[in-house]
Amino acid sequence: MDMEAKYADLRRAAEETAVVDAHAHDLVAAGSTLPFIGCFSEADGDALALAPHSLPFKRSLRDIAALYDCDPSLEKVEEFRRAQGLSSITSKCFQAANISALVVDDVSTLDKTLELESHKAFAPKVYRVVGIETLAETIINEESVVGSSWTLDSFTEAFVAKLKSYPTQFRIFARVCVFVCLNSVNTLNKFLTVANKIVGLKSMAAHRSGLEIDPSVSKVDAEDGLRKELATRRPLRITNKNLFDYIFIHSLEIAVEFHLPMQIHTGFGDRELGLRHCTLFHLRAVLEDKRFVKCQIVLLNASYPFSREGSYLASVYSQVMFSTDGYAFPETYYLGAKWARDVVYRVLSAACEDGDLTIQEAIEAVEDIFRRNALHLYKLNVFHEKTTSIDDNTISSSSCLGKDDVILVRMVWNDASGQHRCRALPAERFYGIARNKGVGLGIAAVGFTSFRDAPAVGTNLTCAGEEIRLVADMSTLLRIPWSRNEEMVMVDMLTGSGEASKYCPRNALRKVTKVLLDEFNVTVKAGFENEFYLLRKSFSEGHEHWVPYDNSSYCSTSAFDGASFMLKEAHSCLKAAGIVVEQMHAEGGNGQFEIALKYVLCTLAADNQIYAREIIKSIARKHGVIATFLPKPDLNELGSGCHVHLSLWKNDQNVFMGSNKYNYHGMSNTGERFLAGVYHHLPSILAFTAPHPHSYDRIQPNTFTGAYLCWGKENREAPLRTSCPPGVPPDFVSNFEIRSFDGCANPHLGLAAIVAAGIDGLRRGLKLPPPTELNPADCASHERLPHDLLGSVEALAADKIFHELMGDKLVTSVIAMRKAEIEHYAKNPGAVHHLIHRY
Repeated sequence: MDMEAKYADLRRAAEETAVVDAHAHDLVAAGSTLPFIGCFSEADGDALALAPHSLPFKRSLRDIAALYDCDPSLEKVEEFRRAQGLSSITSKCFQAANISALVVDDVSTLDKTLELESHKAFAPKVYRVVGIETLAETIINEESVVGSSWTLDSFTEAFVAKLKSYPTQFRIFARVCVFVCLNSVNTLNKFLTVANKIVGLKSMAAHRSGLEIDPSVSKVDAEDGLRKELATRRPLRITNKNLFDYIFIHSLEIAVEFHLPMQIHTGFGDRELGLRHCTLFHLRAVLEDKRFVKCQIVLLNASYPFSREGSYLASVYSQVMFSTDGYAFPETYYLGAKWARDVVYRVLSAACEDGDLTIQEAIEAVEDIFRRNALHLYKLNVFHEKTTSIDDNTISSSSCLGKDDVILVRMVWNDASGQHRCRALPAERFYGIARNKGVGLGIAAVGFTSFRDAPAVGTNLTCAGEEIRLVADMSTLLRIPWSRNEEMVMVDMLTGSGEASKYCPRNALRKVTKVLLDEFNVTVKAGFENEFYLLRKSFSEGHEHWVPYDNSSYCSTSAFDGASFMLKEAHSCLKAAGIVVEQMHAEGGNGQFEIALKYVLCTLAADNQIYAREIIKSIARKHGVIATFLPKPDLNELGSGCHVHLSLWKNDQNVFMGSNKYNYHGMSNTGERFLAGVYHHLPSILAFTAPHPHSYDRIQPNTFTGAYLCWGKENREAPLRTSCPPGVPPDFVSNFEIRSFDGCANPHLGLAAIVAAGIDGLRRGLKLPPPTELNPADCASHERLPHDLLGSVEALAADKIFHELMGDKLVTSVIAMRKAEIEHYAKNPGAVHHLIHRY
């Protein structure tokens, strides 16, 4: 077998994986004075005129001409660019590069650079990195009244006053990162609310004063440096090493505090670079400073010519990731991606050939380099690009399909009653207008119940109220696997001014996870186990009935065999959506099945859960049956849950699990306190995780659903179960499961409530009672959890932590909706049978 055939799966992964471009620069607008030949070289003057004779120029020109389908000459390529226009060629280059997200710095001084927002027309997600020295120079040069006699303190005071004139919070935060740090890190706290606008900082120290940075540089020396700089003519370009070091060290402190990576521009190519001063081992003093042990430093441009030193530091201090270093011209993004894919394939296939990697391990490395490392490091909300694996030929990656065949785009949301809803737009309208501007929705719709599309009394929502905007989160865009001419995308709910609506479930989860990260540097991963019934249509005495698909037992081979054609199709669709299935099997009820999903960051897990339900229900409907996640579609059968497993993570380490230093029944101190918060607030949490009156038909003693307030290790009758899966030492546990979670729950609100409770446990240092090792129904000491929704709602109404962390308006509306449903189904008990079509 030849090399290409042998490594065809690896080649496909390298060429088709949607990349996160972790280091790029602003594009320039049409009419910029920068000549197009600058796309091929950073030289200028006479040296630039010689660029066409270089091998990189010839190769680049050939690749660009092939993309544009024109003759491989500079004149013909420029002619094509003029004829097509900037927007068209940029779209063409970005689509060919298959870039799912851009991380763009703001250090460019080129003529007519585009604003950050303009890049969003070409990439689903765009993020900003702040260049600390460039911003410092900009502020000094903009401040015309600064005198050379000013001190750092007086300059900072003038700077903060100046901030009020800036038009956006982003510019305020970006600038305060640089100069407030010169005086007091604490002053920065009031700007924390806009921290999510920025995903990292960047320093040009290697190209100015060198990397031999003094972590102990004094304020006196920095002030002297500032005085000397101010004495020079404008525009100022900082060269004083003490001032450079001072800005760098205090910016690094901010990077640590707010979990922002610090990019360091290294690598030969800029004429400013002094090779003696930019060897990476000069960073040792910074890296070994205790203040920066947790700092995440990114070495850009492969550190050339110090690639060996850079490789050594990367191996010691973690992560390798991809970037194009694209700038000014869209062709640079395309070339960077194209060449990187080829190089990664060649290196990894050689490693496979040498026996160092298996093909699947190499494919995983492709995903890490091109996507996953950057997603993790910069904490980006980008997902649903397809992960490639061997022999996965069932459904092609949506990223490889053009947009010309897309007819409709479904804008999807899950409301507070747990129902899936969507607006479908013609593709031309979605991509022309709605992609960026969204579509309107009457605010009353967020208060709709499961029995009536009208706001519940007490939600304070009316049809005469304000309109909210449903705005697509393009990172969730997915080609619908079972309807290939359609796409679907998750939406956020925004106000007219562009802020997150207080009623948005996705934002509620983002808010609480940000609090957890900011206060405890902890993230949550979650994985759902979806139980559902397959029901087929039957007619009896002229009436339509929905009956179980089969009459088999738990883990029955015949049950699985009978439904395998649907389950296999569902699995293929889930895989195409980037949702990993860990296992599937027949459950204990007639016609009941389970599909368990791999744990991921909880914000992604909630989105995945909505897409998973959509996929399972749609595939079933395609084959003439119903898949229902209703908790108890038949009172004589076992109920269907949506158990969720959760774990806590800090710096890539599972911190829910105990250690030799602290081990409370297998949990760490952090794990115990978090779980104690969930235990303490569990009656209130049920209003989100078991949100329907019908949910309590399922939560009964002796049914593995967790009917009593208790917890236990591997106790499936407890609502909270700590778990020790294969591979975990028997004295430890790696996660906990909440069993009182069902398919009527909005997954974002359910997880938000759990995280909010965990935060309270961490804040107050709550402790767990001893675990329950027996069936709690046999223990008179255990308190029954609320036996109906009213009990949970009353607990929630009195529980202030959810009002504080999730928002009073959201919680108030949820309480009103639950009360309305309690009243309706008490009067109309038979109405619950119609819910198989809604859940």
